[in-house]
Amino acid sequence: MQAWFIVLLRTVVLFFVALGITKIVGNENLSKSSPFKVISYIFVSIITVLISLGLVPNIAFAFVALASWVLLLLALDYLSLKSKKLHDFINGKETVLMKDGKVLENNLMQVKFTGDELLRELRSKSAFNLADVEFAVMETTGDVNVLLKSDKKPVTPHDLHQKVNPTSEPETVILDGNILDEGLKNIGLNREWLKVQLSSSGVSLDNVFIAQADSSGDLYIDLFMDSIDVPQAKVKELLYASIAKAQSDLLSFSLEVNNPEVKKAYFNNANRLKKVMDKLEPYLMR
Repeated sequence: MQAWFIVLLRTVVLFFVALGITKIVGNENLSKSSPFKVISYIFVSIITVLISLGLVPNIAFAFVALASWVLLLLALDYLSLKSKKLHDFINGKETVLMKDGKVLENNLMQVKFTGDELLRELRSKSAFNLADVEFAVMETTGDVNVLLKSDKKPVTPHDLHQKVNPTSEPETVILDGNILDEGLKNIGLNREWLKVQLSSSGVSLDNVFIAQADSSGDLYIDLFMDSIDVPQAKVKELLYASIAKAQSDLLSFSLEVNNPEVKKAYFNNANRLKKVMDKLEPYLMR
């Protein structure tokens, strides 16, 4: 049997072995892994490559080493779930870099961080002013998370005691000019609805790169030809505008009629619609 075929056969077999190992160990993002995990993955990769190229005299011993490393990794993962001390010993502990708005220089030295590196990490979290930061911590993955001071945090609808429309995940209904029936089905829509929306926007299916729809029926369309502007549908805003138009018409009618009873009926119904508008505004207006 030729050498190249043996290498090819080993590579194919070990490809599926490595695939199985990643499924067993877990599909963890290496950039979010601890240094121990990264070293473990590198060690497993090296053993796999050495076996594939036939550089290990005894393949059985190589597989024993590979299996032992994977089993130890799984065992330590399991024990780490049971013991916080073991977890911290293997994966490390987070390090507080700033507390009460003050930089902890000793902790910076522990993680081998300079002042410039700290400022760079803060900027990556949109904290450009050191005086705005209340608390900063380096996670075991090396990421720095930042808590801004209370008066520097962005204002949210919750802070203003306002209700907002709960958002649902939009579904991709067109990709590369192809309709995705699964996405339409997930939000209770169909191809007929999609074709009507495309027709009303003056867009052909083959010119659509990506289209997404949400549960309210709003459709966002991105074309292959970026020079063409597509009017985006706003179902909720149009509904709110229709209610506002009806409320305005009722007020106008109440001013035009002379009959007191009819005038009162128009005025009362206009007030009812105004209350409905006030309740629906957080959900229909973005």
